[in-house]
Amino acid sequence: MILIKNAKLLTMAGVDYKNGYIAADGEKITALGDDAAELARLEAASSEVIDAKGCYVLPGFVDAHCHIGMWEDAVGFEGDDGNEMTDPITPHLRAIDAIYHADRAFAEARENGVTTVVTGPGSANVIGGQFAALKTFGRRVEDMVIREPIAMKAAFGENPKTVYHEKRQTPMTRMATAALLRENLMKAAEYKKMLDDHQRDSENYDKPDYDMKMEALLKLLNREIPLKAHAHRADDILTALRIAKEFGLRITIEHCTEGHLITDILREENVSVITGPFLNDRSKIELRNQSIKAPGILSKAGLKIAIMTDHPCTPVQYLPLCAAVAVREGMDETEALRAITINAAEITGIDDRVGSLAVGKDADIIIMDGHPLELRSKILYTIINGQVVVGV
Repeated sequence: MILIKNAKLLTMAGVDYKNGYIAADGEKITALGDDAAELARLEAASSEVIDAKGCYVLPGFVDAHCHIGMWEDAVGFEGDDGNEMTDPITPHLRAIDAIYHADRAFAEARENGVTTVVTGPGSANVIGGQFAALKTFGRRVEDMVIREPIAMKAAFGENPKTVYHEKRQTPMTRMATAALLRENLMKAAEYKKMLDDHQRDSENYDKPDYDMKMEALLKLLNREIPLKAHAHRADDILTALRIAKEFGLRITIEHCTEGHLITDILREENVSVITGPFLNDRSKIELRNQSIKAPGILSKAGLKIAIMTDHPCTPVQYLPLCAAVAVREGMDETEALRAITINAAEITGIDDRVGSLAVGKDADIIIMDGHPLELRSKILYTIINGQVVVGV
């Protein structure tokens, strides 16, 4: 058992402790609080005790949208495995088949308190493939996975247009992007109907030939996973929402660069937003309204938001810096912390395991020598699944 005591405990679960303790046995959190008698009992039973006097202890950070392991750091083409640009419809592609678990970016993530990442294909294709949620420590991808697949990537706007315009192939317009997505969702719905009919009455209905793409889209139609919709411009955001409504899909809006211009609509739609990156330049036309004030505006409008790095666009280790900059530009401090912990976990559907400190949840814990959003604060310890993976 590992015990951390004398900590400023930020649980992200509604109750904080000015001088608290947290204990983990194996991979799970087993106790936390500030009861002196319980602390004495735990201390006697613990194999390792960390005195966190003067330090902040909180859940490991969660990056709700990145491409870590898909674009290996400092390698170039050999490590670029995030976009299969031969077909605009690739729902059957799985991030776990491309992630390089030994990418040094995972170590940099751990060293800066990022313990969970949601990573997957890029935005070249209309349907890009399946995202996965991983821990940032493990000897193989299978050991790192929290949930897979966790979402289906789709892209609207400039990226698929640019890629396929160069090939003189559909989609070259926003119309074609939407039409391709609809067409394949319709095909998947028909495939689902044929499977259901066969299961109900196999004598009169033939089973359809196995289709790997359609099988992948069934998870989307069955609402097992959400559509992870890359959309920067306001009209692309609204198109994504419109198509999700048509097919009864769960959806999260990724980037949502112009979302701060339509907060009333987003609030009415009750959609969750994963915003960012915003520590990069406006590298394309659809980013012309990008603003580092956007997270604060979206949050104050009553939307549940998470902040992403979109690694490697912004390196994953700067996730807490992104939240700190959002606070500087008007976002509430607590909401900014939530955006890289519990909100990120809730929006991506992994809050049963990560994102806050609570008994029974994964022992993903970080210890910092100052407030987590203070630029000069350093990570002293990173604990993942109850194991110290970074320590002074």
